[in-house]
Amino acid sequence: MPATRTITTDDAVVLRPAREADARALARLAVLDSAAPVGDDALLAERGGAIVAALDLASGRAIADPFHPTTDLLALLRTRADALCRSVPHRERRARRSLRGVLAHQR
Repeated sequence: MPATRTITTDDAVVLRPAREADARALARLAVLDSAAPVGDDALLAERGGAIVAALDLASGRAIADPFHPTTDLLALLRTRADALCRSVPHRERRARRSLRGVLAHQR
């Protein structure tokens, strides 16, 4: 019989836009990743209530907690960013084209 695994709220993943209140957590995440912080227009991935990855929508640059598995979360963030770019009205698409190009090159 295969082993079963109980899914807990610690396993839950939340993708959401960054808010002003996230600045401190994002600065900490950047230090952990030895990287510059992401910009104000970013998508975040939370696992267990903690921000463990972030994707800068303007540049496509990502930061992540090196002490947690985040490869799957970064892929989710890029997929969500791509979906957001496709849903932007035509007049705003030009501003998002650079992001789409960055995302295409990272696949």
